[in-house]
Order: sequence, then structure tokens, then C-alpha cells
Amino acid sequence: MQSRWIILPPEQLNGPISWSEICGCDCIARLLLRKGFATTNEIRAFLQPRLKSLSDPFLLPNMEAAVTRILAAIDRRERIVLFGDYDVDGVTSLALLAETLRGYGGAADLFLPMRMEEGYGLSRESVERCVEQFHPQLLIALDCGTSSAAEIVDLRKRGVDVIVLDHHEPKAALPDCVAIVNPKIDPASPFHYLCSVGIVFKLCHALLKTRPIDFDLKSRLDLVALGTVADIVPLRGENRTLVKRGAIEIARTKRPGLKKLIEVSGVKPPIFTEDIGYRLGPRLNAAGRLSTAEKSLRLLLTQDEAEAAGLAEFLDKQNRERQDVEKRIFAAAAEKIAKEFEPSRHAAIIVYERDWHPGVLGIVASRIAHKFHRPAIVIGFDESGVGKGSGRSIEGFNLVAALSRCADKIDKYGGHEMAAGLTIQEKNVDLFAEQFRQIARELLSDEDLQPRLQIDHEVDFCELNFDFLGWHEMLQPFGNGNPQPLFFAREVESVAAPRVVGEKHLQLRLRQRSYHHRAIFFNCAANALPPQPWDIAFRIRPDEYEGKMRLEMRVEAVRESAPET
Repeated sequence: MQSRWIILPPEQLNGPISWSEICGCDCIARLLLRKGFATTNEIRAFLQPRLKSLSDPFLLPNMEAAVTRILAAIDRRERIVLFGDYDVDGVTSLALLAETLRGYGGAADLFLPMRMEEGYGLSRESVERCVEQFHPQLLIALDCGTSSAAEIVDLRKRGVDVIVLDHHEPKAALPDCVAIVNPKIDPASPFHYLCSVGIVFKLCHALLKTRPIDFDLKSRLDLVALGTVADIVPLRGENRTLVKRGAIEIARTKRPGLKKLIEVSGVKPPIFTEDIGYRLGPRLNAAGRLSTAEKSLRLLLTQDEAEAAGLAEFLDKQNRERQDVEKRIFAAAAEKIAKEFEPSRHAAIIVYERDWHPGVLGIVASRIAHKFHRPAIVIGFDESGVGKGSGRSIEGFNLVAALSRCADKIDKYGGHEMAAGLTIQEKNVDLFAEQFRQIARELLSDEDLQPRLQIDHEVDFCELNFDFLGWHEMLQPFGNGNPQPLFFAREVESVAAPRVVGEKHLQLRLRQRSYHHRAIFFNCAANALPPQPWDIAFRIRPDEYEGKMRLEMRVEAVRESAPET
């Protein structure tokens, strides 16, 4: 779909804040101004996030009860089981809490559900296997449990105490357990942006404040950064601090498995959020998508170099297999959509089929949502007619809230505003699809359904120097809640024929008046470029080439130059 270019006008740098004292680049100062900071100190805290500014972990709901119960279990040498989820957030949460409890002399057993056989979270099947295998006295649910009231009742009847550390949206009834440490159960909590590994980090901090031991929690921020970026939670507040420092810890990690994963992924320090989101995270996720996440967990925890190398190679291979499965399903889904989708009528897309692998449906839904700029739900049914689906949304449409209005058509559901999962019977899917599309039509305007390319600032090539790049990098880490700035340059020409690199990308040599820059235009080798001169939308980043650091332009979109208005 063609995007509408929206170029924001530059603001006036006036008011109570002395911008010239804070930032030596007017363009970057205007980007900061848009973030709504009230004071100079707020801006400095954003530009230079510090671990010492992290808040008291006991501000999270029920933290004190959780800490008290965990320390009592350690002292009484109770059987503790950490029950996780199979995505990166769940696996890193398990690894972080396991290492912290080990520091206290508490050897917890680790449990991961089997995605294909048992489904997500505290399902009856996974709880049954966990209890039979480990006979826990204390079960700590990580990245799941908020919506598992019935399963937790069953655990309590068996004499198992339960603590939930989670960030998923609560439903009407909260589980009755020792403690639910989930900021989303308290509408007034300022920590709604934390994912589960961030909440586990706060718990570990709370344990260390209550009973100090010789344990380096800062070095474990590699795990926190991996889970936070991979779970696509907003990079604001303390998440920004945790990820910025965590990226440094990834680059210098002592984990043999993470080192080998960085190697097979082709990632080179410094570590950027895109390295986590597009290279490291997908490989850690791949095993849990296709089979079990146990190997991802072992990779993070192992101290054996040979095992680490083998596990990294295995995850890399699984990721390639995951990509193949995903491509096949996306192609089949796109074919069905081409026959059924009516852009003027349908404000959401629901597509389903027998035998689609449930482990990759979220990625397929994400690609469909991006391609068509619609909330998308992709469902795969098994032979018995039970369907598992994943949904991805667009800005302004809360998936979980919409699914709650269709609750009578689906067996169960859960997730976030932008991503959700569900289970549904095949006999109900057509009625569900019709109702869900109707809800989307009610809530989304035609303008909401028109993709927009929101451009942050117009710049000239003459401004793009290392000083500009340095101020730009102060805005890192980029991601959800702190997107990388998208710049705009007008009347740009190509001074050489575009060169295809890596089969799908174009390498460009561009000129604006007397200034030249090299650029890369990803995934556009097959697309025809418009007549010159061009307007280009682009991002920048530092790049090392032949031992020298340079500014790299990454083109996002090209159009024929429009007259200036």
C-alpha cells in the first residue's frame, strides 16, 4: 500500500529550556522537544540514563510478599520450580532468576512448557507434567500466570504455593496466590512498560536489597536487554536504562553461549537494538517456535565452550528452518487474502488453514499487518478442528480489548494491546472473523487504515556529518516507544547506476547539490525507482568500512520530488 508522507514542521526552540546548553544540534534538539520534557534534568536523564536512577523495586505491586516467600523457601530448602515461557522474554526471565537464586544457594528446577503439545503458560497439561516431574513446594510463574486463576487453584489444592511474575494484561479475576508481581494489575503503576525479564530484574534487586550477597546483578543486564528488546515493549522509563546498559553487557558478555550466538549471527560490537531484534532474538526464539525452548535456555546458562558452540549452531539452523516454514505459510496466506480481502470493507484481516505451524503464526501475522496496515489474525487448525492463532495490531487498536468482545466465540485468549494469542474451534471461526472485522470497522477510521510515513525532520546533506551522528546516537536505544528518527531530503539525484547487493538490496550513490553520500535501500532490488530527482526518507547509523567509521544512510522510501509547499 502506498504510504502518505507526513513531514512534521520544525518547532521553535524557545520556552523555559535553554536548548543550546543541552544539545549542540538544532535538529536533535527539536526531536527532544517533541518528547514533551518539562525540565532540563529530564532531558539530561534521557540522554544519559544511569543505573543509579533506577527506582525502588518495592514500588511494584506485591513485591514484598514475593521476596519474603522466596527467601523463606531458600532458608527451608524447599523445592522451588521456575515455570517459564518459550519466548525470549520467558527464557531470559528463567535464566536471570535461576542465576540469582543460585547465588543464594537455592537450586531451583527449571520448567518450560512444550509449545505444540501443551500450549502457552500454565495450561493443565504443562502443570500436570511439572508437578509430576518436580513435586514443587513453591512454583514461580515467569512471563505467564496472570490469567491462570483455575490452574493456580488446582496447584494450591496440591499444596503448592505460587508466585506470578508477569506483564500480560489481567482479566476479570486475578489468581489467588502468594503474590502477583505484575504492574498491569495496578492502573496507577508507572511501570506498565516493563516486560517479564524487567520485572524479574526488579525482583532480584529487591532480594539483594533485603539480603545482600556477593552477586553481580549488573552483568546480568545482558539477559534483560535481550528479553526487553525481543518482546517489543516500549523503550521508555527504566527500560531505556536497562537496555542501554544491557547492550554494553551483551558486547562484553562472559556467557560462552551468547558469545557463540553473536558469532553465528554475524553481529559485531557495538550492539544495537536492531541486532537484538533481528539477529539474536529470532535465533533464541526459533527453538521455542518449532519445538522446545530448552536449548535456548541451556545456551544462556552453559559454561561449557563445546556445548555453547553446538547449541549456537543448532539455533542458527532452527532459525533457517523457521524462516522456510514462515515463508511457505505467508505465501499461502497472501494467496487467500488476495481472493478474499476487500480494502474498502475489511478493517481487519483474519486468515486460517489446516496444518499451519502455530510457532510461526505471530511472525506471519506481523508481516500481514505491516503489508496491509490492518490488524491481522492468523490461525492454524489441527486434525481435530482446534485452532491456535496469533494476532498483531496497528496503532490505535487494542487487540486484547477487541478479543474480549468476541469471548463467546473463542476458547481462550491473552496478550497485549499490539500482540495476542487465541485458541478457537474451527466451527466458530467464520462467526468470529465476521464479528472481529465488524469491531475493527467500528473502531478504526479510514484515516487509521491509511499507512503513513511520519517523517521527523528535513535535513540537507551538508548537515550529515559526524557531529550530527554523535548527537543522533545520544537518542539510542531505539525501538518501540523511542523510534529511530526518520529524516527527509529533497531533490536528491543518483550519480551512478544503483548496484544490487545481497540479491535483494540496492546500493546507491546520492548527490544533493554538491554534497555526496552512499546509501543502502533494503529489499528494493525488484522495485522500479521513480523518475529523478527524488525525495528520500532515510535513517542514519554509524558503520565501520575498511577499518574506518562512517555515516551510513538507510533509505526507507523514495518518491519523485514534490514541489516545496
